[in-house]
Amino acid sequence: MSAFILQLDTSTPVCTVSLSRDGKSLGVIHADGHNVHASSLTTQIAQLMEEQRLQYSDLAAVAVGKGPGSYTGLRIGVSTAKGICFAANLPLIAVDSLLMLAIGFQANHISDQSSNTLLCPMIDARRMEVYMAIYSAKMELIRATSAEIIDENYFDFLESDQEISLFGSGADKFEKLFLNHPQVKVVPGIQADAAYLSGLAYQAYIQQHFEDLTYFEPFYLKDFIPTTPKKQF
Repeated sequence: MSAFILQLDTSTPVCTVSLSRDGKSLGVIHADGHNVHASSLTTQIAQLMEEQRLQYSDLAAVAVGKGPGSYTGLRIGVSTAKGICFAANLPLIAVDSLLMLAIGFQANHISDQSSNTLLCPMIDARRMEVYMAIYSAKMELIRATSAEIIDENYFDFLESDQEISLFGSGADKFEKLFLNHPQVKVVPGIQADAAYLSGLAYQAYIQQHFEDLTYFEPFYLKDFIPTTPKKQF
């Protein structure tokens, strides 16, 4: 029997929803804008389910990008995923959002990579800070997920024969910073895409790697810090 999986990622400013069948993407919808997660996520899900002529009873599981990333976005995405799972009696699969980015980047830019190229997915954390991890070209974890402040000397640890590709919502702002760096390449315009979850979610489904619906929380990485609006009334 085919395994249809609904896939959500709201870890970045892009709200993205996908459906997959046995690890292969069937369709994906993206939305980008202010507060788009709260206003568009359920509409995107309903639209995609209708396009694929599926009911929630047809699904085998729901997969969600667990973070790190936007506190509000993650809260909305995980809450929506859990709500569907509770209502339809489905298992919940959680996938690291940085790993999702790395898998998608590798699949679409494999011809640009050498065996010594490191992959560094980045999610914006404001100013010069990002949530990031580093993987080898074989998708081996080199540096675990962390919140880092990046400057022009950050990647001085690279060996002479290594290069590193930076990509994701946090990488674009470093394009000028590393413009003339021979070992650091910023690949702009790489966005989160729930379709990148397809293989990872199906593998987790086959292995029965499910989350506890009652206790699962997003991987925020950092505590939420409220800010005071600058505009005075």
